[in-house]
Amino acid sequence: MVQENGIPVKLLDLDTENKARGSLTHFFGVRCPKSISTHRPGLTRLSTSSPMGTSDLADMGAGAGEVTYEWFDKMYADVTEAGIAFTAVGVVTADPASVESVSGLGIALGRSSAYLIVENSTAEHTDFRYWRESEQALWFQRKYAPAVIRMDYRLPVLENATRNHGVTLGAVAGRSTDAPELQKASLVMRAQSYRRRMFAEFDRVKELLLP
Repeated sequence: MVQENGIPVKLLDLDTENKARGSLTHFFGVRCPKSISTHRPGLTRLSTSSPMGTSDLADMGAGAGEVTYEWFDKMYADVTEAGIAFTAVGVVTADPASVESVSGLGIALGRSSAYLIVENSTAEHTDFRYWRESEQALWFQRKYAPAVIRMDYRLPVLENATRNHGVTLGAVAGRSTDAPELQKASLVMRAQSYRRRMFAEFDRVKELLLP
């Protein structure tokens, strides 16, 4: 979305454990270098190497919370003086553990960050009851008023093929992939539909995503 609005975006893959399919580097190649470490040097590179007016997106990976929070405590004052603002993106599913992780963001970062929550539908009829009704989730929502967007369930035949070939949804929708199974008209139209609805969700929260 940021590129469609003419705003530079930098991607950084700090998920050192995810070296194959599913990582940002797998999908975006040289546009998204993989850091050799999620520790302070990699985090500082993310926050200091981009010019003003750039949106940066980092995939932190599982288990990076402690290092990230430690860095945040030490560096927050300095980087905010440089005009840098943070938005923590949390993904919730039907799994209560995903809600616990999001609540952990709030406990660790407090009001030093804005929050964007993605309701990721991992099944055709995903039950988000724990995120919408549990005491823990409601505490987080009342305290931090996060923006919330929905991500549609993706057909496995499309999801698996894009991961296998390292092809983005936009590439399928734009018919710019060489993978034969992703050139089928039915999947192209499905990808276009997913992408259209996803962009509509992004438009609702663009004040959090655009500098």
